[in-house]
Amino acid sequence: MTRHAKNCTAGAVYTYHERQKDTKAGCYGTQQSRIGKDSVKDFDCCCLTLQPCRNPVLTPDGYLFDKEAILEYIIHQKKEIARKLKEYEKQKKKEKEEQLELTEAERRSNEEKFLKSEKNIISKPSNPFKESEAGSSKMSVSNMSERENAKLPSFWIPSLTPSFQKNKLQKPDTTVYCPMSGKPLKAKDLIPVKFTLIDPSDNKALVAKNERYKCAVTHDVLGNSVPVALLRTSGNVVTMDCVEKLIKVDMIDPTNEKKLTDEDIIPFQRGGTGYASTNVKLEAAVKKPVLTA
Repeated sequence: MTRHAKNCTAGAVYTYHERQKDTKAGCYGTQQSRIGKDSVKDFDCCCLTLQPCRNPVLTPDGYLFDKEAILEYIIHQKKEIARKLKEYEKQKKKEKEEQLELTEAERRSNEEKFLKSEKNIISKPSNPFKESEAGSSKMSVSNMSERENAKLPSFWIPSLTPSFQKNKLQKPDTTVYCPMSGKPLKAKDLIPVKFTLIDPSDNKALVAKNERYKCAVTHDVLGNSVPVALLRTSGNVVTMDCVEKLIKVDMIDPTNEKKLTDEDIIPFQRGGTGYASTNVKLEAAVKKPVLTA
């Protein structure tokens, strides 16, 4: 579409470009934006702090965390679970006490009815004048008589409105989940990571300033555009090319000569490159009120 067609205001049709421009300028509609390379973390940064890891650990799903940050997260989640369990137990205890009170009140009511029926066995001569007076007192027009004031709902206090129902707490889940994958996570599942630092004296002109690590076997420079994996037996980080061409041939860790299985090779979650084929989600959307004609 040419520039003149985009800025044309004499057309009878509300074009897509005009709608997108008005949505961006106004405060309505869903606003979408493509995330750039700078908005996605690097492969060697923590998923929580978004900073380079000082003591890196890896989850079985390939998400990298700083050990201090992920342990603090797990402890915080356990404290929240303990607090919710305490509130849930308190609610159960209160419900049990209310049930006991209702049972006791029903027992007392049945006992009073029985005693009243026993007293009414011997009937006394009735006085019609007293009965008419009692009937006239019961037929009161006031809604505050005979303890009706205690039943009167209050419409300005939320807890006294007729439709008020306190939210019932459900039993909380005692499992701690990974903040990235949403799968169960335990502290013993975290695998220490050993990055191999680049020697500054080697190929100083070919190494970029932000490239800090290299493959433990082939010594290739690691970056966001290089797929890497962790060897569980040693904790070393190698490139996926090294895994496919060297390690999977005999399934032995080249750094310590230990036998490997498919579960011992954990691919890292990729860093930010800006390409859709590398990162799964590169678009962000903010939903706002919709303008309807």
